[in-house]
Amino acid sequence: MKQIKFIVIIGLVLAMFNCTTQSPRTKKCFKLKAENFHKTIDGKNTNLYFMTNGEISIAITNYGGRIVGLCTPDKTGKMDDIVLGFNSINEYKYAKGNFHGALIGRVGNRIARGKFKLDGLEYNLPINNKLNHLHGGPGGFHNVVWDVKAISDSSIILTHLSKDGEMGYPGNLDVEVQYILNSENELVISYHASTDKSTPVNLTNHAFFNLAGEGNGTINHHVLTINADAYTPIDSTLIPISGNELVEGTPFDFRVGKAIGTDLAQQTINMQLKYGNGYDHNFALNKQSVGEMTLAATVTESQSGRKMEIFTREPALQFYGGNFMDGADIGKSGKKYNYREAFALETQHFPNSPNNINFPSIILRPGEVYQTISIYKFSVVK
Repeated sequence: MKQIKFIVIIGLVLAMFNCTTQSPRTKKCFKLKAENFHKTIDGKNTNLYFMTNGEISIAITNYGGRIVGLCTPDKTGKMDDIVLGFNSINEYKYAKGNFHGALIGRVGNRIARGKFKLDGLEYNLPINNKLNHLHGGPGGFHNVVWDVKAISDSSIILTHLSKDGEMGYPGNLDVEVQYILNSENELVISYHASTDKSTPVNLTNHAFFNLAGEGNGTINHHVLTINADAYTPIDSTLIPISGNELVEGTPFDFRVGKAIGTDLAQQTINMQLKYGNGYDHNFALNKQSVGEMTLAATVTESQSGRKMEIFTREPALQFYGGNFMDGADIGKSGKKYNYREAFALETQHFPNSPNNINFPSIILRPGEVYQTISIYKFSVVK
C-alpha cells in the first residue's frame, strides 16, 4: 500500500512539473518566466502554466484565463509565438488593450447602453465602451483570477463562480473552461456554465493572432475565409442596427479567401467600414442546425505557411482587424503592437442579443447547462 501511495505521489509531482516547466521545444520559442506571473490579486494567487502536445505549445495564466503565448511551427519547422501577450501580470493589468488572450464573460461583445430586460426586470451594467457595455464590463472574466481545477501535460481546467450581481448580472453563475491541446494540433476550448437565476451568457476567448509571429508586422496580407453568407451591420457605437445583411457585393464577403486588406481602401466610402474603423463586425455563420460544429473561418499566411482553421458550435463569429492598436502596448518580444498587426476571430452569439428578439437567445435558465466548444486547428501549407 505504501509503495502504491508513493508511486501516485511521484506521478502527481511529475505532472505538476511538466505543466509548469518548459520543455526543450517550448524553450526555443517562449521566453516567458513563470515567476513574473506570481502575484496575489483579490486574495487569489496567479501563475503561468505551460502545456504541449509535443508539436505545439501554449502558455496560460489563470489571471483572466488568458492565452499568454501559442507556439507553432512554420513550413520550415521554425517555432514562433503567434499570439499577442505580455511578460508579466503587471503588464497585463496596465496595458492599454484590456482583453489580450482572455476568457470573456458573462457576455461577450456589446450590450447597448448597458441595459437589458429579463423576466420583467431591467438590469443596468457598467458602461465601458463609448455608450455601451463591452465584454462583461471592467470587472468581467478577463480581470478575475480563475481557480485551477486540474492540469496535465496538455490541458488545464479553469473555474470561476460569478456571484449574483457581479457587474450587474443576475444569478450565481458557475463557469468551467477547459483548454486542450490534442494530437491533431488542435486547441480545443470547451465552455460549461450553470446558474441559479436566469441570466444572459455568451462566453468566448479574445486571443489576438499574427500567424507570422507576434509583433511581426501587418496582418493585411493574411488570407481570410469566413463561412458566412451574411454579416451584422452596426451603428457608430458598434451596436447592430437591424438584422443581418448579405455579404455579397460588399467588403464583408470573405466566402472565398482574400487578403484581409483587399477592400480596406473602401473605408473612405463604406459607412460600415467607417464605423468599425475597418473590420469589427459579427458574421452569421452558415449552419444547417443549431449547435452544429462547423468550419467558421480559415486564415493562412504565405511567408510562414501557417494555417489556422476555426471550428465552432456557436452561431456567429466576430472579426476584428486590429484597428484600434496604436503601438502603446509593447509585447513579449519587445515589439510595439501597432495598427492592424493582429486580428481576433471570436466565436460567439450575436452582439446585443438580450435586446434583439430576432437574434438567437443567450438566456440561461436554472436547470439548464450552457455548453459550447470552439476548436483552433493549426497546420502548414508548403
